[in-house]
Amino acid sequence: MDPLFWPPETTGFQRFTPESLAAIEKKIAEKKEKRAKRKQETTDQEVEEEKPTPQLDLKTCKKLPSLYGDVPVELIGEPLEDLDPYYSDHRTFMVISKRRTIFRFTATPALCVLGPFNPIRKVAIKILIHI
Repeated sequence: MDPLFWPPETTGFQRFTPESLAAIEKKIAEKKEKRAKRKQETTDQEVEEEKPTPQLDLKTCKKLPSLYGDVPVELIGEPLEDLDPYYSDHRTFMVISKRRTIFRFTATPALCVLGPFNPIRKVAIKILIHI
């Protein structure tokens, strides 16, 4: 199906939850295992793997393209799973402001104490993105 004709209801905006973080951690572990196996098998030959690149239309501090539809009101300013497949194995989440600006944050603990689901960190993020 042509992306120009996608209905706005088919967008994949999902909250970033502890289960989302666990899925990312699992993908990272699987990727490390794959690399280790590949490294053991091909010690003589260097095999270059294709590295994905981030989508240019989903860059940080850019507006969310209208292709992705309207962000539900209850998800504005809330941590969301990243729409960009490049970040599927990175410990990050995205937040979209009222003006549809994309912000990305790391899911690792801030100040070695405040995890991504800490209420203090959520308030700090909302202040940062001007909600």
